[in-house]
Amino acid sequence: MSAEQRVAVLQEPERITVETRPVPEPGPGDVQVAVRAVSVCGSDVHYYDHGRIGGFVMHGPLVLGHETSGVVSAVGEGVEAPAVGTRVAVEPQRNCGRCEQCAQGRYHLCPWISFFATPPVDGSFAQYVTVPAGRAHPVPDALSDDAAAMIEPLAVAVHAAGKADIGPGTRVFVSGGGPVGLLCLQVARARGAARVTLSDPVAKRREVALAFGADAVVDPGGDVEIEPVDVVLECTGVQAAVDLAIAATAPAATVVLVGTGAQVTLPLDVVQGRELVVKGTFRYAHVYPAAIAMAASGAVRLDAMVTSHHDLDGAVDALLAARRDPDAIKAVVRPG
Repeated sequence: MSAEQRVAVLQEPERITVETRPVPEPGPGDVQVAVRAVSVCGSDVHYYDHGRIGGFVMHGPLVLGHETSGVVSAVGEGVEAPAVGTRVAVEPQRNCGRCEQCAQGRYHLCPWISFFATPPVDGSFAQYVTVPAGRAHPVPDALSDDAAAMIEPLAVAVHAAGKADIGPGTRVFVSGGGPVGLLCLQVARARGAARVTLSDPVAKRREVALAFGADAVVDPGGDVEIEPVDVVLECTGVQAAVDLAIAATAPAATVVLVGTGAQVTLPLDVVQGRELVVKGTFRYAHVYPAAIAMAASGAVRLDAMVTSHHDLDGAVDALLAARRDPDAIKAVVRPG
């Protein structure tokens, strides 16, 4: 009889049950990871609330969670590294490796990619998961299990900052003070930005942004005056925030759209008149090692963003933590 594990399963919007399932065995080229920490993402909350995000729709039960750390507990055929016992940050995607996008190194744009907690692929609100060995990234002892789980959202910020080519002297505007916005703020700082301004309508989030290194914060609902910037990292996907972000640009600035949401419009007269460069981002590729190094160096503070811990039976509390507590930033589920 195969070993069993406990798994938190979203059966339908607003209904999660904890059930027993077989422990997944690693296939050739894969590793099995005993999950130690899963930090909650806004996408998890969106699936819990609505059962869908855009074109990604639940058609059956779904295990949430994709920001994951753990310890390699078994390896499949042909795997030499990472070895059993290695602490890892899990990059929660599996690509085909054969299509044009994969061949060009853009594996995150593979049309056949599977991603944790994106229907119909189950995520990591579980005691064990399996991933390709190359997607289990060893982490140093300097990183806690919580921090290792948050390498995933940090990778989003590192990828976005790379798209913007932020470097010494860059003036940056971060739109949105949620977890990804706070990480973009810290990554911009780590890359040498001269000045970072963050916008959020919630006073507590603006206060937290200052603690994480923002030079200035603004309330988008107030009388806003922003010094023109070279780079915008738009982390909300909200029309009003996008409008403010575009208005903040200097000529020839780069606008990176990080946040996801409903369809938005762009003011073409401003985009064209200032010759702005507008870029989209979708997850990340090839950035986990850089994100791990950045976190391990202390340039980015991940543990300071964790505000609560929960077990699998408390998965709903973890998903609703930010809604219930205005001071919450990141909730972490510990399946073990």
